[in-house]
Amino acid sequence: MTDRAAQPSFWARLSKRLKRHWQKTWQQIRLQRSIRHLHGPKGRVAAPDEVVLIALVRDGGYYLDVFFDHYRALGINHFVFVDNGSCDDTLARLQQEPGVAVLQSTLPWGRFENGFRATAARRYGQDRWCLIVDMDEIFDFEGRFEIGLAGFIRYLTAQGYTGVMAQMLEMFPKSALRDVASLPYRDVMEQFSNCDLSAVKSLPYDSDQTGLAYFLHQNSPAISAPPILFGGVRGKVFGENCCLSKHPLIFNGADVGPAVHPHASTGLHLAPMAALIKHYKFANDSFGRDQQSLASASIAHGEDRLRLAAIGQNSDLSLWSETAQTFPGISGLQQQGFLLADPEFTAHIAQSITQNPLAEAAKGGTT
Repeated sequence: MTDRAAQPSFWARLSKRLKRHWQKTWQQIRLQRSIRHLHGPKGRVAAPDEVVLIALVRDGGYYLDVFFDHYRALGINHFVFVDNGSCDDTLARLQQEPGVAVLQSTLPWGRFENGFRATAARRYGQDRWCLIVDMDEIFDFEGRFEIGLAGFIRYLTAQGYTGVMAQMLEMFPKSALRDVASLPYRDVMEQFSNCDLSAVKSLPYDSDQTGLAYFLHQNSPAISAPPILFGGVRGKVFGENCCLSKHPLIFNGADVGPAVHPHASTGLHLAPMAALIKHYKFANDSFGRDQQSLASASIAHGEDRLRLAAIGQNSDLSLWSETAQTFPGISGLQQQGFLLADPEFTAHIAQSITQNPLAEAAKGGTT
């Protein structure tokens, strides 16, 4: 007699592998058959030194003006949107914008979002730097005003880095969330001026406990790699164990797996500094969107259920508390340990200012 559990037979293990293989293959075939080209160039047009922005969108008209203003100000001229069945004016407005390509698939967002992003990256961003963001995300980084995105890319390329980690910072107003549900996005940029770092949790980049280890272990991080962060104000208020770290800026070279997970790409030589994503999840009637998501079962992680339960118990819910602070800027977030700084990159920026004093004179506040 033995307490050892019976092991599956060779044929049972082989059958399971084959089943997974064919399921993955069929999903890829289904995805590729579903993709339609709606507008703009059909393939890569960006020059080697240009960045291609990739975003998924569904009924995203609310965000478009601010989104384009910010990313065009960064110097981005090439935008690829994968539409997931918009019913508002999103498609009509995108087709009026220069430098925009639009693909569309109406397959379920929750099951195919990785494939949507990866398809766009392969078609439009192969051997190019790609910035992969959501419509409610504003990407920022140290040196934005001094050297700009173009200077940042040149530095990363010269150092041999092919990926940058960013930490997501939830932005919120001081008022109750229901009072700003219908606030225009441009007004959101002004009123959602607060953040809260008190409940952020951290794990090392190479930890087996991140839930992303399978993907992150396929990257080559710097010795001082940015940590993987969780929780934040959404963890504090709603009990969400949401991941706050992702790889939005990547060079999509031959060995890179772009957007294989909503928070990760693979095959990256990761830079030692962290960029910032200011996240505006609670704009645009977030709880109404949670109700729609729950009703359609489009996303299975359950975070929308947690948020709806909290607002059901307190209709005057606010994310503000005594631990909140006004957005302190990139340097303030570095000083508080939310963003990892790289001394060599900081020195590079300072040298650039010395060589170009006008860069410092032009420096202003962040979006």
